[in-house]
Amino acid sequence: MSIVFTHFTHDEMVAGIHAIAEAAEPWTPTLLVGIGRGGLTPSVFLSHRMGLPLVSIDHSTKIAQFGEELVSVLARRTRDGDRLLFVEDINDSGRTIGEIRAALVAEGAIASRIKFAVLLDNIRSSQRVDYSSRQIDRSVDKDWFVFPWEAMAPRDTLTAEALEVPERLA
Repeated sequence: MSIVFTHFTHDEMVAGIHAIAEAAEPWTPTLLVGIGRGGLTPSVFLSHRMGLPLVSIDHSTKIAQFGEELVSVLARRTRDGDRLLFVEDINDSGRTIGEIRAALVAEGAIASRIKFAVLLDNIRSSQRVDYSSRQIDRSVDKDWFVFPWEAMAPRDTLTAEALEVPERLA
């Protein structure tokens, strides 16, 4: 399988952050939640752009203090009135966003106080997001997007990550 690597540039990221901020401002989030790894850099940029505090969550590592335990704290914050904007680089398959949503619901989070923002949103994803700077259609667009923070990885690593879910590229 031949993989086409398409670089998502720093300038595209900055423009995307501005677009997401402008779209999300009327909702007035009170706390940003960067989803590790891919959502951390855009969430820092968005935090500065919107002047909002930021926490990070890394559900994928399965380290309780950075995932499960934090989900419980975040769910409680929604019950206390906070509006949480979760930030990720891409909504591709929807797996990460779906797992986080399910975990928040299981902990009693108030769904209307949770929204998701991504730089790239696959319209074929199993999950919907509230804000995005650009949409893609995985049934047509099979490129593997390389964000600025991923560009440091060796090509073999990028290839292995792209092949984790081969149907995205086929």
